[in-house]
Amino acid sequence: MNLEGKVALVTGGTMGIGAAIAIELARRGAQVSICARELGEDAKQTKSAIEAAGGKVLLISLDMSRPEDCAKAVEQTAAHFGHLDVLVHNAGGPSFGRIDEVTPEQWRQTMALHVDACFYLCKAALPYLRKAGEAAIITVSSTAGIRGVPGAIAYATAKGAIPQFTRSLARDLADDNIRVNCIAPGIIRTRFHKDMPAERKEFNLKHRVPLHREGTAEQVAQAVALLITNDYITGETIVIDGGLTMKIP
Repeated sequence: MNLEGKVALVTGGTMGIGAAIAIELARRGAQVSICARELGEDAKQTKSAIEAAGGKVLLISLDMSRPEDCAKAVEQTAAHFGHLDVLVHNAGGPSFGRIDEVTPEQWRQTMALHVDACFYLCKAALPYLRKAGEAAIITVSSTAGIRGVPGAIAYATAKGAIPQFTRSLARDLADDNIRVNCIAPGIIRTRFHKDMPAERKEFNLKHRVPLHREGTAEQVAQAVALLITNDYITGETIVIDGGLTMKIP
C-alpha cells in the first residue's frame, strides 16, 4: 500500500508509540486522525510534528473504552477526510495487580480499553475499509501478552487476547483485501516505562534483553509502517523487544 493520500486513524496517538506511528504515517503521505482521551500539550506537539512533515491532522477527544466513542472516532474521521484506509488501535495503559488485588471494575475497564475497543473500532470502520478497496488494520499487543508476567493479570490477559483477535479478523477480511496485523512491543523508551524502578530497568536490560538496550517509539512505528505498506503480510504479530521473548532464562 502506498500511503500517499491515504487516511489513517490512530487511537492513543498523542504521545509515545502512538505519536511516533502518527508522525511516521504522515511522513509517508498519509492524512492522520488522532484520537485520545485528553488533548493537551502532547497533542499539540504531535500535531505540529505532523504538519511540519507536510501532513494534515485531525485531533479528536474521545474515550476508547466506550463503544459509542469508538464509533464516533471512525465517523468523525471519515466525515472530515472523506474516507478511511488505515486503522491503528494503539490506545491503552497499564493495569497492575495480582488476581486477589484486581477489582472487577479494573478488570472490566482494562478489557474495555484494550480488547473491546478493537471489536467496536473495527466493526465501525469496516464499511469504510471495504469501500477503500485496499486497507489495513493494526492492533497493539505487548510482550506481556506473549509471555507470563507477574502482577499484571488484567493487562497480560487483555494483551494476550489481541493477537488471536488479529488472526481471526485477518482470516475473515482477507477476501475484502483488508489486512490485519499486530505489533507486540517490549521495553520501549516511553512514558509508559518511565516510572520503572532504576534497579528493575537495569536488571531487565542486563539479564532479560539480549540486545541490552531499550527500543524506541520510532522503531515500533517503522514496524507498523512496514505492516501497513507491505501488501503480502496479514494475520501476523511482530514482536519488537530486543530478543526479550525469545530468550531462554
